[in-house]
Amino acid sequence: MNYKAAIFDMDGLLLDTERLCMRVFSEACATVGLPFYQDVYLNIIGRNAAGIEPILRGAYGDDLPMVHAEWRKQYDAITHYQAIDVKEGVVELLQWLNANNIPTVVATSTHHDLAKIKLNLAGLDIYFDQLTCGNEVSHGKPNPEIYLLAAERLGIDPKQCLAFEDSNNGVLAAVNAGMQAYQIPDLVQPSDDIVALGHKIRPSLSAVLEELKAN
Repeated sequence: MNYKAAIFDMDGLLLDTERLCMRVFSEACATVGLPFYQDVYLNIIGRNAAGIEPILRGAYGDDLPMVHAEWRKQYDAITHYQAIDVKEGVVELLQWLNANNIPTVVATSTHHDLAKIKLNLAGLDIYFDQLTCGNEVSHGKPNPEIYLLAAERLGIDPKQCLAFEDSNNGVLAAVNAGMQAYQIPDLVQPSDDIVALGHKIRPSLSAVLEELKAN
């Protein structure tokens, strides 16, 4: 493998947030007296706010603002003040990349302010050179814009970047940007069309680290 940078998604890859976020959304639906549609929810994973809104509106219609407000209130009450668990192999991989002078960047669909808070509380902010976020692009994942912007800021050809993702939407963004993609599935397993992309699918970032060391 020939790479000069490593670009990471955040939620569901670095931080164990996806189960928390889904649970809070389900509880928000119950609070306002509306059903929780798990299949709809799973389809928004990996997308930024602009991409999430039309999908949820298709399910909840005019009730969406009420659901969203309750969801945001409950989610912020946790994520603004509590450290979220770091996923297996994250720190070890980041330390190894830093030791080998490989620039590391976060490319997350999350808003910049909240992403900074999450990374800081989890103690991961010290490992990253840059942070590229969903509110900084016009088109969210699965569009490749956020990955192309991250590579542009580094001044590195996207083809020479490793991209790490958990979601199918994120993998599509990374592959369409021309990056060498690793997928570590979280809540959603890769569909057949995603597997057909030919990227690397691994069970954890610990497994990725061993592979990179071997290469």
